[in-house]
Amino acid sequence: MMKRAVRFTKHNTPNSVRVVARRVMGEAYNAKLRLSVPVESRSEFGNVYHCTIRKTASQWIKALLSDPVVYRYSGLLPYDPRPHKWRYPQPCPRGRVVSTLFVSYNGFMNIPKPDPYRVFFVIRDPRDIVVSSYFSYRSSHTAMGDVLEVRKVLQEKPKKEGMLYLIDHLAGKGTFRSLRAWAKAPEDGTVGLFKYEDLTGERQADEVARLMRHCGFPIPPDELTALLSRYSFSRMRSTRASAGPLSHYRRGAHGDWVNHFDDDIHEAFVAATGDLVKVLGYPESDQVFQEHGAQQS
Repeated sequence: MMKRAVRFTKHNTPNSVRVVARRVMGEAYNAKLRLSVPVESRSEFGNVYHCTIRKTASQWIKALLSDPVVYRYSGLLPYDPRPHKWRYPQPCPRGRVVSTLFVSYNGFMNIPKPDPYRVFFVIRDPRDIVVSSYFSYRSSHTAMGDVLEVRKVLQEKPKKEGMLYLIDHLAGKGTFRSLRAWAKAPEDGTVGLFKYEDLTGERQADEVARLMRHCGFPIPPDELTALLSRYSFSRMRSTRASAGPLSHYRRGAHGDWVNHFDDDIHEAFVAATGDLVKVLGYPESDQVFQEHGAQQS
């Protein structure tokens, strides 16, 4: 009963109220960090930026970056732009780990930033983004932005028509353009690109360590192991079990799209994205369909 009440409150509280609550909680959390966590290593970077799109584990990454161990080895406080009514292209306060910024590469470059800085962006197979977005929009994502509008449409359509609609919707929002632009960002060391599949899969420990090195956070291996344990997906799923089988921490398996795409959905996806799958370094659909068919037989 309590879990259902919490879920109902989360999904029905006005967004403006949630924003104020998040801002107050964030400021109190940062004040506690300053008072209780000694800084052992100060970052050489004025700010570190986590730029993102939906369905690339952005909330999980934000949780990692907000942990006291990151502050201890950087001196940078966590900063979520949305509760602070950040508006593009305003600068973010100096001395922050900024997570999450939903901006394109060109948009990010137009934001005033301290020098030096670091930024990273998480890439995911865009076919899996379509599938994950479908279930999130339709059933589980907190009411914010365009969620309720899209949810109404998806709940009125069969699954196939809903996915076709969502491909057009994501294309119109610039999701696929943003992935392409970040993938082609200059390789000058300032921008780091990381794959969702590596950050959440079997190579997680090595890939998160690479992410922390890119950000300039010299977190000792044992503390990094403990950090990943605190924010393991299994633990986060269990704490959000009240969201039901289609929770925000849904399956998220790499390649799950092959279980949901048919020829029509695949054709619409290619029309909307072109060669994006290849640009991002994922196997093309024909190859995956063949491998999936072989496994099924």
